[in-house]
Amino acid sequence: MSDTPPVDHAKRNRDMWDGWAPDWLDRGERAWAMDEPCWGIHQIPESEVGLLRDFSQGKVIELGCGTSYVSGWLSRLGGQPIGVDNSLAQLSNAQQLQQRFDLHFPLVHADAEHLPFVDESFDFAISEYGAAIWCDPYRWIPEAARVLRPGGQLVFVGNSTQVILAVPDGDGPATAELQRPQFGMHRVEWDDDPGVEFHLSHGDRIRLLRQSGFEVEDLIEIYPSEDAIETEYGFVDLNWARKWPAEEAWIARKN
Repeated sequence: MSDTPPVDHAKRNRDMWDGWAPDWLDRGERAWAMDEPCWGIHQIPESEVGLLRDFSQGKVIELGCGTSYVSGWLSRLGGQPIGVDNSLAQLSNAQQLQQRFDLHFPLVHADAEHLPFVDESFDFAISEYGAAIWCDPYRWIPEAARVLRPGGQLVFVGNSTQVILAVPDGDGPATAELQRPQFGMHRVEWDDDPGVEFHLSHGDRIRLLRQSGFEVEDLIEIYPSEDAIETEYGFVDLNWARKWPAEEAWIARKN
């Protein structure tokens, strides 16, 4: 992590993803083509994870949609999604993939910390990475609560607390030793990454969700399946991920 003073993280992350977008079109196409949703870096099937087990269609907002493959999945399941992203280049990717797969829904250029929708507009909110790690949780989670109707569900997937504490500042995957304190974890800046991430401890996350009007229904710690192979993501290797969860998914419902 860096000691650089805080700056406008939304602009930094937008510039970064606008630059990275060409490298994500093919990945997005592969995800759009899946017959079953698969989650996270190890692509665990929905039938094993169960993030959508209570999904009951209705109006959906995907927070930090990127190439919008999650919205594509939920559209095929009968939902009415709107994809929101901070990067115009990623939204351009999403538009190309909508054309390629002949599946269309609105795409909105906006920051998930400041959503351009009226209160109680949606039945379901979701983020696989996206806002879940690239937006400040003290801003985007209250915004998700604001635009969800009472009884609406929030599902989000991101890095686990354990892996963030175990990844070195420089190159190399997570280690078996803690690399930084859990106390005060929030804004995370890596030496080899121009973006700004946000990660909370479980206690702080639960407290924030409850203060925002959510009831936590599940915390799913995601492990690779037996036939998983090493991924292209260098922050964790398969041996580590079989011992400790590299990713986690939260399911919460608005009171």
